[in-house]
Amino acid sequence: MDEDKKILYVQTHGVDTPERSATPFFLAAAAAAMDIEAGIYFTMNGPTLLRKGVPEELIVPKAGGGGAPLAHFIKQALAVGVKLYVCQPSLDLHGLTMDDLIDGVEMIGGAAFNDMALEADAVVAF
Repeated sequence: MDEDKKILYVQTHGVDTPERSATPFFLAAAAAAMDIEAGIYFTMNGPTLLRKGVPEELIVPKAGGGGAPLAHFIKQALAVGVKLYVCQPSLDLHGLTMDDLIDGVEMIGGAAFNDMALEADAVVAF
């Protein structure tokens, strides 16, 4: 795989839809394992997934019952080099600050997001 390939995932869903929370982490981790530069941008309700304590408590449901905590998927993604980015206005929307979020998250503005989207080979939204 061409090492210059980039995929940017956009997570707009938050704690209110746990069934939609893990997919960007899973796909980004798979991309990183394929030597594709992968990042996840959290906007709208997405930042609620990154609040300290939430990843350990939020269970991602599995067909047939059960599931795994979101923290499992986040740890896998971070371990293979996936970058996590958050939108400042979306933090404000939920009354969050960077201090409220898990480690490893970088805040970027709209211009930086647009640059990343233009440089990416694919942008996938959830």
